[in-house]
Amino acid sequence: MISIVICSVDPVQLRAVKANISATIGVPYELLAYDNRNQPSGICEVYNKGIASCRYAIVCLMHEDVAIQTQDWGKIVLDIFDAHPGAGILGVAGGGYKSLTPSGWYCLDFQFDEKSFQNILQGYKYDNREPLHAYHNPYQQRLSEVVCVDGVWICVRTALAKKKPFDSQLLKGFHGYDIDFCLSHYGDSQILVTYDILMVHESEGNFNKKWLDEVLKIHEKWSSQLPLTTANISERDLYFTEKRAIKRLIEQMLLWEYDLLSISKMIMVFGRSKRISSKLVLKAFLHLLSLQLGTKKLSAD
Repeated sequence: MISIVICSVDPVQLRAVKANISATIGVPYELLAYDNRNQPSGICEVYNKGIASCRYAIVCLMHEDVAIQTQDWGKIVLDIFDAHPGAGILGVAGGGYKSLTPSGWYCLDFQFDEKSFQNILQGYKYDNREPLHAYHNPYQQRLSEVVCVDGVWICVRTALAKKKPFDSQLLKGFHGYDIDFCLSHYGDSQILVTYDILMVHESEGNFNKKWLDEVLKIHEKWSSQLPLTTANISERDLYFTEKRAIKRLIEQMLLWEYDLLSISKMIMVFGRSKRISSKLVLKAFLHLLSLQLGTKKLSAD
C-alpha cells in the first residue's frame, strides 16, 4: 500500500494524474492532493503536511504533470523497498555526483558515466524542443545508487520522511527541495534510481535566477560536506570537475546580473569544503576578477 502526495496548481492536470494513477498503480493506495492555488505554500511545507497525514509505510511525492506508462508500478515500488531494507529514497532520475559548485541534481561538468542515471519521457514546456526519451543506464542495472534524485517523482519510506522532513524553513518556494531532502538522508539510507518504471513528464523545469537563488541557499547549508559521489574518481578528476563548474557558474551569475558581493559570497561558501584546496578558491576569485577587468569574456549560455 502506498500513500501519494501531490501539490496541485492545475485542476485539469490533477484530474488527469488521478485517473492515470488509478489505472496504473496496481496496489491499494491513498491520494492526498493539496490545492495550492489560493494562498500558496512552498512545496516543502505542502509535502511535510501530506507526509504527516500518510497512513502507509511508503509515500510517493509526485508532480501532477506526469503520466505513468508502466502498469502495476506500485508493486514494483513495494518490491524494491522490500528487497532492499537499506533503501530510503527511490526515483526515476538521479545523479551520482553532487558538486560542491551550486547546481541541480546532476553536474553538467562531471564528465563520467555517473553524471546521471535515468529513464523518463521528458517533455518541454519552456524550450521549443521535441519530447525525448531520457534513458541513461551505463552499467545496465535494474537499480543504480545515486546522491540525489529528481523531484518529479520521489518514493520514500514514510518513517524516514517524518524523522527528517523537507526543510520548509530554508526553502519557501518550489525549487531545490529534492536536492536538500536527498542530502539530508544521504549516508543514512540508500538513494536509488529504478529503470523499471517509465513516465511522461510534461515540463523540464525552469532553470533561472529564481531557481539559482534557492540552490545557493542549499549549498550554503551543505557546502562543508560536498562534493559527494557514488563514482570512483581521483582527486585530480574531482578538482578539474569543480574548476570547470565554478568558472561556468561565475559566468552565469554575471549574465543573470548578480552583484559582486553575491558572487563573492558564493565563492567563500564554496571554500568551506574539506575536499577542495584553497588554490581552487583563489582561481575562482581570479576568474571573477579577470571577467570584471575585461581580460576574459563571458562564455556561459
